[in-house]
Amino acid sequence: MEQTQLLKGILEGCVLEIISQREIYGYELIQILNEKGFNIVAGTVYPLLQKLEKKTYIRSRLKASPEGPDRKYFSLTKEGRLYLKMFWQQWEGLLTNVTNVRGGKSK
Repeated sequence: MEQTQLLKGILEGCVLEIISQREIYGYELIQILNEKGFNIVAGTVYPLLQKLEKKTYIRSRLKASPEGPDRKYFSLTKEGRLYLKMFWQQWEGLLTNVTNVRGGKSK
C-alpha cells in the first residue's frame, strides 16, 4: 500500500497542529512537515490550506517579508481548535483500535 493513502486522512490534523503552535506561512509549514519525516510538496499543502481556510479552521493575513514579496501567514481559528481537539480524540481511538488488532503491540 502506498503511504499517500494513509497520509491523506492524517495530514489535515498534522497541519492544524503545526499551525496551532504559531502563525506560519506555507513554505515554512512544508519545511517543518519535511523535517518531521513527511515527504510533502507545495502541490499538496497549498490546496489543503485553501480547504482549511474555506472550512474556517484557519485564517490568513499578508505580512511583509524581509526577503521579498509579502507572505500569507496562517493561524488557527476557534473552530479550528475545536476540530483539532476532535481530530486528536479520534486519532487516539484509532491508534488504540489498531494496536488491539496487533495484539497490543505498538511496534
